Amino acid sequence: MPKSTELKLKGDAVIWTVFLLLCIISIIEVFSASSNLTFKSGNYLGPMIKHCALLGVGVVVLAGVMNIKCKYFKIVTPFALLLSVLLLVAVLCFGESTNGSNRWLSIWGIQFQPSEIAKGSLILATVRILSAMQTPAGADRRAMKYILAVCFVIIPLIMVENLSTAMLLCVVVLMLMFIGKVPKAQLGRLLGSVMLIVALAVGAVMLFGHDKEAEAAAGEGKELVEESSRREENFIEKIFHRCDTWKARIDHFLDNTPVPPEKVDLFDRGSQTAHSNIAIASSGLVGKGPGNSVERDFLSQAFSDFIYAIIIEEMGIIGAAVVCMLYIILLFRTAYIANRCANIFPALLVMGFALLLVVQAMFNMMVAVGLAPVTGQPLPLISKGGTSTIINCAYIGIILSVSSTAKKKDDDNTQASRRSETAEEENLATA
Repeated sequence: MPKSTELKLKGDAVIWTVFLLLCIISIIEVFSASSNLTFKSGNYLGPMIKHCALLGVGVVVLAGVMNIKCKYFKIVTPFALLLSVLLLVAVLCFGESTNGSNRWLSIWGIQFQPSEIAKGSLILATVRILSAMQTPAGADRRAMKYILAVCFVIIPLIMVENLSTAMLLCVVVLMLMFIGKVPKAQLGRLLGSVMLIVALAVGAVMLFGHDKEAEAAAGEGKELVEESSRREENFIEKIFHRCDTWKARIDHFLDNTPVPPEKVDLFDRGSQTAHSNIAIASSGLVGKGPGNSVERDFLSQAFSDFIYAIIIEEMGIIGAAVVCMLYIILLFRTAYIANRCANIFPALLVMGFALLLVVQAMFNMMVAVGLAPVTGQPLPLISKGGTSTIINCAYIGIILSVSSTAKKKDDDNTQASRRSETAEEENLATA
């Protein structure tokens, strides 16, 4: 076939395949899991059409990002960090509240979550620092100080309203520092410090937070409402109002008391976990089939936080394993791409964004199957969303950009081989 008519897919074909399969699963499962939305609106195709439109915008963003050479991501890093800080401060001051937390900003009628932008900015900054401070023996010891300085600016601003996202970012940054060859002694001290801070934070939440549902059931509900109303003007309490939600989630996760089906309250926070467990337990090997979920009508976030439970119910253990395997393939294929990169920056760049997607997916799956407290993290590229869907497509675009534009080790080897062959031919001709 002539080169002019040859159709080639830009970027890694395996990454493209995983992305398209996740999008197909997303369209099917969001349509199935959006029964509550369709019932309220009376428009049965509306949620799916909106989700398909968002995926379409995401694909356009992916195509645009994919055509940016990876070297230009270095240039945008400081601007992305500055923008993230400004937006995170703005959302704390002027953000719109959803489910008791200010996570959304609305500009010209468009709602978005600044934390989604901040996640990518922090990964870019971490990668930039690690790549700039590489030595033959690994990362310079000062690299950790610079990374922690950036984290101390970004992480607390996210943590106030979105603890799970802040924890996810900390895990990914720690993994990147390990991959970026930060001295193991430094990593060990950091890990010990982080574990101590987490233990103190959990202790503070359990001590100062209020599980209002549990305390109301014990006859203390009225006093708590009055106390909460008296504390509304307290700025410190306003900042840390999420402690009540965090404590309730920890209590629900640690409470193993069996609840009879007839006593499961549809409006109770713990009902999400209960109905998720029912969906999983009733799935079987092959599931009930797409569109045949029962628990989607009882899970308030069936199309978002708990969509993996709906996938298990409809597609069974086999379908759940396939979805999990797609994320694992994404991670391993990205590692292969990173290993082929001749320079450290693109290699760390793709690993950072792949880890961000896969770690979040693991968190979501663990919540759905009851292995972690409810975190509010959607399943990347599958859950219904706005900002997160588009931003996740941009992350895939960055991976594809590196796979197609970054300098490869094979290129160096090929050029060296060609130079060697040329030299040998010249020597033979001279002889």
